[in-house]
Amino acid sequence: MAIIELHDVSKLYGFGDATTLALDEINLSVLESEFIAIMGPSGSGKSTLMNIIGLLDRPTYGSYTLSNRSVAKLRPNQQARIRRDKIGFVFQSYNLLPKLTVIDNVALPLAYRGVSAVRRLKLASAMLERIGLAERQYFMPRQLSGGQTQSVAIARALINNPAIIIADEPTGNLDSDSSLLIMELLSEIHKMGTTILLVTHNAELTRYATRVLFMSDGAIVHEEQTNLGELAPIFRRNIYGITVKTEDDDLAGVSALMKAIPAIEVPSTKKPRKPSNHWNKKTNTGRRRS
Repeated sequence: MAIIELHDVSKLYGFGDATTLALDEINLSVLESEFIAIMGPSGSGKSTLMNIIGLLDRPTYGSYTLSNRSVAKLRPNQQARIRRDKIGFVFQSYNLLPKLTVIDNVALPLAYRGVSAVRRLKLASAMLERIGLAERQYFMPRQLSGGQTQSVAIARALINNPAIIIADEPTGNLDSDSSLLIMELLSEIHKMGTTILLVTHNAELTRYATRVLFMSDGAIVHEEQTNLGELAPIFRRNIYGITVKTEDDDLAGVSALMKAIPAIEVPSTKKPRKPSNHWNKKTNTGRRRS
């Protein structure tokens, strides 16, 4: 069943000759428990699309249905309630409050729901234990590594048990080990039934997705289904020519995850595959920018 339905959604900014078309008649259906990676050059409309899906912005034209409810008919306070209860946001910049401890940052969404202080701290502590950061719950954000900080941001996004996680370049500021940790954590969340929308420029991260969308000039220009653990077919065919993931790569990802989350079971490894042929990278520049 579709949890997200967009029909001919367009978004315009500005007026008159200064009008910019950020989204151009987007049609998109997202099923429950999908993991969708969204790619495209800067200015292609990826963030604008996520803002509309996340109810941070409204479309200029078209219709948006979320969990069988028309978003256009919702009042601002109703949209705020849905954002709080159904959607979790994970940003590249983390957006943790620097003057609050880790546990207080994670518990913050529960405060907006009116949960008592004792109850929300108990739930936040359990969430931090789940992601392997129980020992750092009273640290300040500045005392954490980049990967730990992003893990805390994910814990905060999960505290209300949202149906959808929107992750906008969550590994953009992280080193390779921390990126593996975050992606393995998102993968575990996806296996529990959460729908995940991931904006990324990194083709390697399509290995975690079940579908990949490619955007250009505010439109979805291509999409394809993918198998978990495999690079999106379009990259194997004719774009980046990245070698197929090996057993060593799998083990590196698992190792990074297990260092922070010992309780998660190690997935089975696969036999190495032969590397794919290399092709020349094709570029595509857009006229309109979001």
